[in-house]
Amino acid sequence: MGRAKKIIVVGSSHGGYEAVQQVLQDAPDAEIQWYEKGQFLSFLSYGMQRYLEGTVKEIDSARYAAEASGRDKNLRVFLQQEITAVDAAAHTVHVIDHAAPDGAARGGREESYDKLIISPGADPIRLPVEGGGLANIHVMRGRDWAIKLKEATIDPDIGNVVIIGAGYIGIEAAEVFVKAGKHVTIIDLQPRMLAMYLDAEFTDILTGTLAQHGVVLATGQRVLRYEGVDGKVARVVTDRCAYPADLVIEAAGVRANTDWLDGVVERDKRGLIAVDDHQATSATDIYAVGDATTVRFAPTGGRVHLALATNARRQGRIAAKNALGEDVSFTPVSGSSGLPVFDYKFASTGIKECTASEYGVSAKFVFVEDLYRPSFVQADAGNAPVYFKLAYAPENGRVLGAQIMSIQNTTANINAIALAIQLHATVQDLAYADFFFQPGLNSPWNIINVAAQQAAREIGE
Repeated sequence: MGRAKKIIVVGSSHGGYEAVQQVLQDAPDAEIQWYEKGQFLSFLSYGMQRYLEGTVKEIDSARYAAEASGRDKNLRVFLQQEITAVDAAAHTVHVIDHAAPDGAARGGREESYDKLIISPGADPIRLPVEGGGLANIHVMRGRDWAIKLKEATIDPDIGNVVIIGAGYIGIEAAEVFVKAGKHVTIIDLQPRMLAMYLDAEFTDILTGTLAQHGVVLATGQRVLRYEGVDGKVARVVTDRCAYPADLVIEAAGVRANTDWLDGVVERDKRGLIAVDDHQATSATDIYAVGDATTVRFAPTGGRVHLALATNARRQGRIAAKNALGEDVSFTPVSGSSGLPVFDYKFASTGIKECTASEYGVSAKFVFVEDLYRPSFVQADAGNAPVYFKLAYAPENGRVLGAQIMSIQNTTANINAIALAIQLHATVQDLAYADFFFQPGLNSPWNIINVAAQQAAREIGE
């Protein structure tokens, strides 16, 4: 198998990190240049909530790798150095050194590569509304913003926090600032919180939970403008109401950071880089991974955009293997994800009722409620209701997706559903699948069995 002599990896988060690790493992003699335009290598925004709440004490511990990692393995790490252009024909990149002390060095240099793996990531979408330049309008992404948000949690002048977006990041931010003693409002254009992640049976419960914790959920509203006093944000005005705000957190989604690749690789209208199942782009010897790409979606076989760390990490490994001469395809995924929301923990994967039409899928759904443990186990001994919804194809019973939620942590069940989707299993396969039982840990029938049996009966009717 031919080996690339010099590999350049751009980006140090999930996908870039995994690409580097795979090259170090498979080709320790290869020269690796690893570029991060920020001051800090491999910061994990996924750990931000834990840091803001104080369960992670040091911000710099929320990372995969330190700068010196792998220096004895032909790995060179370049911090505050940004690749701003790629000449695919010449196999070179243009590097700007933002930390260089003199202007000449900051002007840039050219570096050659045999293979280039790019993990450009995505930037938070900033709302294009009046007042966007006021102070105290933050986002929840990256190390620098994490530090600013941590300061905000203890700032006595911040009492009202308005969060724009009721997705994962917005809900995490809400919980952080509720626990910090702030009054929190969440505004979202969608009619429900977490509208693309959970169906109404689950979000109805979570809406009540947020209300119990004092969160004002302002769904179905469009932000019109921000109003300020003395240069700082003071109100968020929507098409229905005005909300006092000492701090605004914009969590309305992300946009692919790929403008610098214009004319280099094929991109779609959203800026997402076109890749094949080997993570190869339209340019020879250039691979792309992470939030700026699409993935193969197991329930449908098509390509979709699923910005998840798990996907980026797998892509990074696959890109590196192919860059080193292997022939390895990315395993289709189902978009499995989960989140704790105060006392509740939920997870979902694949097709949901709220997304079926978006994917052009005809599906049927079974919703069941059971107990986490046998009924003779009391609530104060760890028992609680479990809610589960299973999606399947009506013509053959093929499993297409599921959602699960409970005060107890039942989220790992969703991994079994993700594997079932990948293997094209049916509800008949799951109806009597072998799941263990122990009264101190679960119920006699796994809730997957319960839902699959019901679905199998419906198919047989």
